[in-house]
Amino acid sequence: MIAITPSLALDESEIQLEFVRAAGPGGQNVNKVATAVQLRFDMRGSPSLPAEVKARLVKLAGRRANEDGVLVITARRYRSQEQNRADAIQRLVKLIQKAATRPRVRKATRASSSARAARVDEKKRRGETKRRRRRHPEDWE
Repeated sequence: MIAITPSLALDESEIQLEFVRAAGPGGQNVNKVATAVQLRFDMRGSPSLPAEVKARLVKLAGRRANEDGVLVITARRYRSQEQNRADAIQRLVKLIQKAATRPRVRKATRASSSARAARVDEKKRRGETKRRRRRHPEDWE
């Protein structure tokens, strides 16, 4: 079990890990050993996630998710399989944690009448300053 939040956990059987060859540093080792990790997680078919978390996760995943609702995370930051595996799982956990937090509902507010009056007064003052800077045709002669 992978702990996401105190009330939410993910079964390890829900994720598939595939090791592929990675580009980048590693010398000759990079040509021989598959160190990069592709983590696949079926977001829509997961029994561990509530529906609202799934919906937010699909939005957060963006291009990382395919049309079937499978999230694909590729980790190739490190030179070892184990570090990349841990990195991919950690990135999945952070993404699900972000999806698990409910966004705060925006409360509609209105500016007070004194704030509106102050704004109008400032606009009038600014307009008056600009009007005084203008050249008038009688000044040309």
